[in-house]
Amino acid sequence: MGEFHYNIALIGFMGAGKTTVSRCLSRMYAMEEVETDVMVAESEGMAITDIFSKYGEPYFRACESNAIIALQDRHGVVISCGGGAVMRDENVENLKKSSRIVLLTARPETILERVKHSKERPILNGHMNVEYIEELMEKRRAKYEAAADIVISTDGKRVTEICEELVQRLKEITHDSRDI
Repeated sequence: MGEFHYNIALIGFMGAGKTTVSRCLSRMYAMEEVETDVMVAESEGMAITDIFSKYGEPYFRACESNAIIALQDRHGVVISCGGGAVMRDENVENLKKSSRIVLLTARPETILERVKHSKERPILNGHMNVEYIEELMEKRRAKYEAAADIVISTDGKRVTEICEELVQRLKEITHDSRDI
């Protein structure tokens, strides 16, 4: 469709709505949809939880960085990044080469509600509570905000509302700043 000459990279805490928003955007704008976690799982031939338990988080983060590098030359792709992806500055730099970065936020209570039944959240294993989520979100907040071109709250909004707001805000910044 050629609506976007750049990629849209969705960042934020697990449960903020990255996958749901990514799916909606890809349908609305005929964009290819990519999840860095899926890329890593496919390249390693195992689930993310297994990568964490067998090789540890640093190994997973290195794989995640490689996935982000592999997306640099693509355009018009909506990229759903793993929750911790932007904790590495190199990932932010590589994403910025071809993407607008959109931070999706949600309250800790909303996050818990969305992820509490998931067994695919290795970072939360044994810590499925608002206090822990809030603490981890706080640790990541500065990096998330520094990476983001725009920030959108997903609390209490339908996915179509979030997508429409996101596209409107992207159009505003694209006219104001670096036009790709």
